[in-house]
Amino acid sequence: MEQFLIDALTEYGYIILFVWSVMEGELGLVMAGTMVHTGHMSMPAAIFVAGMGGFAGDQIYFYIGRYNTKWIHRYLHRHRRKFALAHLLLKKYGWPVIFIQRYLYGLRTIIPMSIGLTRYSGRKFALINFLSAQVWAAVTIVLAYIFGEQILAILEYMKHHWYVAIPIALLFFGTIAYTFRRIEENILHRRRERHANRNKSAKAA
Repeated sequence: MEQFLIDALTEYGYIILFVWSVMEGELGLVMAGTMVHTGHMSMPAAIFVAGMGGFAGDQIYFYIGRYNTKWIHRYLHRHRRKFALAHLLLKKYGWPVIFIQRYLYGLRTIIPMSIGLTRYSGRKFALINFLSAQVWAAVTIVLAYIFGEQILAILEYMKHHWYVAIPIALLFFGTIAYTFRRIEENILHRRRERHANRNKSAKAA
C-alpha cells in the first residue's frame, strides 16, 4: 500500500497537487515540498501548479457567490456569523483581506463568496487572488522543502506510532479551531458594542 501511494504521487503528483490545492489543503503543499526535497518534484512546477489550484478554487467560490444566489442564501443562513465577520473584515481592511484569507481558518471559502455577493470588481479580485495563491504556494512549499528531513522523520514516526500521533493531531487542530472561534466571537462582540454605543449616542442627541 505504501509503495502504491509513493508510485501514485510520483506519477500523478502534479495532478493530485492541483486538485488538493483547489480544496485549499496545506497538507498537499507540505507533501509537495517534501517531494521536492526528495527529488520527486520540481520546485518551480510544484509552486506554479499549487498556486493555480488555489487560484482556481477561490475563483469558483467567488462566482458561486456572484451567480448562484439561491444556493448562497441557504448557505449564508447556516453560516451567518462567519459571513458577518467576513463582511466586517472586508469593510475595515479592504483588499488585503483577499490576500491573506487563505490563512484565516474557517473563513477561507466564506470570504470569496462574500466578495462575490458584492459589486467588487471580478478582475481586481482575480489579480489579487492569483498573487495571493502563488505566494501561499511558494511560502508553504519552500518551508516544507527546507524542513523536509524533519517532516520525513515525523511521517516515519507516525507510521509506527499512529496511536500517539492521532490524539496529538486532534489536539492541535482542535486548539486552532478553538482559537479562531474565540477571535471570531471577540470581533463580533466588539462590533455589537460599537453599534450599541452609537445607538445610545444617537438617542442622547
